[in-house]
Amino acid sequence: MITVVIPTVGRATLGDTVAAVGPDVPVIVVDDRRGGPPLGVPRHVRVVRSGGKGPAAARNAGWRAADTPWVAFLDDDVVPEPGWAEAVWKDLVDLPGDVAGSQGRLVVPLPSWRRPTDAERHTAGLSGALWATADMAYRRTALEAAGGFDERFPRAYREDADLALRVTAAGGRLVKGSRRTVHPVRADGFWASVRFQRGNADDALMRRLHGPGWRHAIGGAPGRLRIHALTTTAGLASAALATAATLARRRAPGMLGARSWERRMPGSMPARGRGGRVPGLIRVPGRGLRLRWGRPGPGLVEAARVAAGGAAA
Repeated sequence: MITVVIPTVGRATLGDTVAAVGPDVPVIVVDDRRGGPPLGVPRHVRVVRSGGKGPAAARNAGWRAADTPWVAFLDDDVVPEPGWAEAVWKDLVDLPGDVAGSQGRLVVPLPSWRRPTDAERHTAGLSGALWATADMAYRRTALEAAGGFDERFPRAYREDADLALRVTAAGGRLVKGSRRTVHPVRADGFWASVRFQRGNADDALMRRLHGPGWRHAIGGAPGRLRIHALTTTAGLASAALATAATLARRRAPGMLGARSWERRMPGSMPARGRGGRVPGLIRVPGRGLRLRWGRPGPGLVEAARVAAGGAAA
């Protein structure tokens, strides 16, 4: 009745995901690495290679290799709760014919002893997200009719929402099931905020494909690109404070001086708000380095690079 498809790039967590599904359900693991040794998976698991083309292409390779009426997608870092195989069967067995998909319930455990990081807050949003393929089952006929995942989405971001919008536009209903899957948070550090900005290109593609109302259609909040960019730039400046002494000794160009930010940092927010200024570091006579507003330049970029462990130019 159902095949489980798990795309992977060889994460160490893959074994836990496969073990949680159990041996009684057909499992196809799609190896999306460009090379490397064979994956260490149980013998009952079928492995398909997709050549490093990204998660959308990997999922397409997986469901096309399946021959069951339903295909359930799992991420390679989730852990289905005990009894998941029976629970997904119960979620699907009595669904009417117009239901094209069933979503599992994602549980994201956050630390209770400290404030969550940007990466942890980002992952926690999955617990309320619609149609996330961390645990999402589709009828194979619905996948065929929609043409599968759009491989123009190169990252694990928005490709699942795009498919859901196309399936529902064709008349299919998507429902929530009762099965539960734990999605752990990643141990990402400071650069998580910077990496998240790469998803802006996927948001732009969603708007082009589905119009300006696409966020509302998937239950999302209005875009916060400019606010996020400002927050990230402020974070870069804060990280630079930790290496200010090093930069002062090296007299990094563009770092010291109130009028030294003549170039905008790549990927930063447009020159709006406070006269096109963003937060950064300047030397205040008698007071050392201080965080101030100005026009960002190469010094801020260099500070961030040194803070990340690289060498100053």
